[in-house]
Amino acid sequence: MTSLELQKVYKKLLEKGRVDRIESKHQTKGLSAKTVQNIHQILASARKLAREQKLIATDPTEGYALPKVEHWEMKTLPVEQLRFFLREARESGVFDLYYLEVATGLRPGELLEPKWANMNLERGNRLVRRQVARSNGQVVEAPLKTKNAYRTLLLAEHTLQVLKQQRKKVGSSPWVFPSPSGGPISPDSVLHKLHRVLKRAGLPQVRFHDLRHTFATLALQNGVGINTVSGMLDHYSTGFMLDTYAHITTLAQRQAADTHGASPGGSHLRTAKNRKKNRKHGRGFPAPVSRMGQNWAYCRVHKMGTSKKVIKSKKPPFSK
Repeated sequence: MTSLELQKVYKKLLEKGRVDRIESKHQTKGLSAKTVQNIHQILASARKLAREQKLIATDPTEGYALPKVEHWEMKTLPVEQLRFFLREARESGVFDLYYLEVATGLRPGELLEPKWANMNLERGNRLVRRQVARSNGQVVEAPLKTKNAYRTLLLAEHTLQVLKQQRKKVGSSPWVFPSPSGGPISPDSVLHKLHRVLKRAGLPQVRFHDLRHTFATLALQNGVGINTVSGMLDHYSTGFMLDTYAHITTLAQRQAADTHGASPGGSHLRTAKNRKKNRKHGRGFPAPVSRMGQNWAYCRVHKMGTSKKVIKSKKPPFSK
């Protein structure tokens, strides 16, 4: 394959590379630039190995100008909009699904994968071991994206109550969120349901990934550590989190500075009352950085034999 032939293949993928199926009828026919870049990286790795083993003389992937990735603006649902969203989700019969998403920030495939065998409602944890994906037109279980994606989430009490209600609704199904046919729900179907709920609630359209942003933003606003949130979302580095949510962390630092006062070691920080608050919240400042969600219990994450502690309480700020 020459560089020119490779260019033609990528152009075709960008224009009409998407598999034609019912779930994708509202999507563009072509693949995204990011997907084409991922395909290119796989081909480049294979070609590099072939060249090192002297199976080919030249590598057509070298020097190829890849399509530019479109950077989406990060959107989140503020708490007030989140209340409207979940209210409409309840009326539409999908409250449990989207509540679990905004309470954990899981990827779509990870959210849809769990079987009750991977849930321990007594201990309050959920094993993230597989994901739901499409393969050859079929909805199947697949491995997770990265090694670090295999993790155990400790769920908040209110989230556990939602899951217990869901278990009563699905009966004997092994899936937490079964489709009408009995298998797992298609990720495409969840995206379409999201858009319908948002439209009925009179809210702006957001991507499913923006629900992950919403979870992360609320967690950071309420004082959950950047390392903890990064581990819960399975981001590859804390630096990525800092870049993505710089506006949130900067605000938290400002509010922390204002809380401490202009004079380091001020007398108000040495009182027994404030020391007790510091210990309670596990933070360097006396109280959560936002009063908006002081009562949200975020889940904890256990990874690589370690646990990261976060603020615990009863209900999220968007619940009634």
